[in-house]
Amino acid sequence: QVQLVESGGGLVQAGRSLRLSCAASGSIFSSNAMAWYRQAPAKQRELVALITSGGSTNYADSVKGRFTISRDNAKNTMYLQMNSLKPEDTAVYYCNAGRYYSSIYSPDYWGQGTQVTVSS
Repeated sequence: QVQLVESGGGLVQAGRSLRLSCAASGSIFSSNAMAWYRQAPAKQRELVALITSGGSTNYADSVKGRFTISRDNAKNTMYLQMNSLKPEDTAVYYCNAGRYYSSIYSPDYWGQGTQVTVSS
């Protein structure tokens, strides 16, 4: 059974930082591309950042220069460092394990989500 468990969400003031973590089961982590999605109230879930098994990264325009995705294969953990947070970053953030091929990310497994709330 594949399991992804997020942690690190919370309430923070605008301009501050948070770091999200995603702990993954070992059978899927090192060979999978991984990603962070988020879903704000009344909005569609959107891809925030992805990292390939080789460590290449890609970001949504809205978070470029502020968020950094990384992974530690030895710890089966992925991270999302979020700096200079804005109220519009408020959402439930989801960890995902999937496939990245021909510049297309296909999500396969989801975590339960962690709430990030940014106050103005």
